[in-house]
Amino acid sequence: MKRGKKYKEALKKIGVNKTYLPEEAFRLVKEARFANFDETVELHVRLGIDPRQADQQVRGSINLPAGTGKAVRVVVFASGEKAKEAKEAGAIEVGGEELAKKIEEGWLDFESVVSTPEMMRVVSRLGKVLGPRGLMPNPKSGTVTNEVGKVVKELQKGRIEYRSDKFGLIHLPIGKVSFSEKDLLRNYLAVMSELVRVKPAAAKGRYIKSVTISSTMGPAIKIDPTRFLEVAEEEAIA
Repeated sequence: MKRGKKYKEALKKIGVNKTYLPEEAFRLVKEARFANFDETVELHVRLGIDPRQADQQVRGSINLPAGTGKAVRVVVFASGEKAKEAKEAGAIEVGGEELAKKIEEGWLDFESVVSTPEMMRVVSRLGKVLGPRGLMPNPKSGTVTNEVGKVVKELQKGRIEYRSDKFGLIHLPIGKVSFSEKDLLRNYLAVMSELVRVKPAAAKGRYIKSVTISSTMGPAIKIDPTRFLEVAEEEAIA
């Protein structure tokens, strides 16, 4: 792949095949930035799982302590008091059949979808639209719930969903390059702690195989996965 001059200059600051401590990596991702917009900092974790096995799927949601740096527009499928609760929490659209029809007609101006269990009969027909975009509500990620107000607020504050792909990789946004190194580290530790917590019992051998971060336009920076617990303990003491 042909890379631009700015990318090559950024790569010189990082080096090839070097591995860093998390705090060093977040300092470098900020120093190597070159885009003229506030890039997203992305985390990529390769897990020691067999993604072909149902009992080794890794999926859920997590609240990032420093948020994502992005305004999240949430739509909710609910009725009655739950619909009122969702509106008061800040959902941009709340409804049932009429909301489903609007989405079927092409409206997708939102980042998250929440549904009460009873409304999943309506949402289910949107699988081909929402599924490929990762927007389909799911009990495992907490987006099929009767606590719609609580979930809407959490999503707006920085709750994100994660799911291992067919290669056993997790890809997540953990903030913006404008975030402080401290806030990026806080979000990183929160994600890593969650991934360790949900380790499938059937997974054998080394679980966290590799960890990489990058900004939207910048080069990848490798993080030493063996130092996670040590850094987490240091942060807890501090």
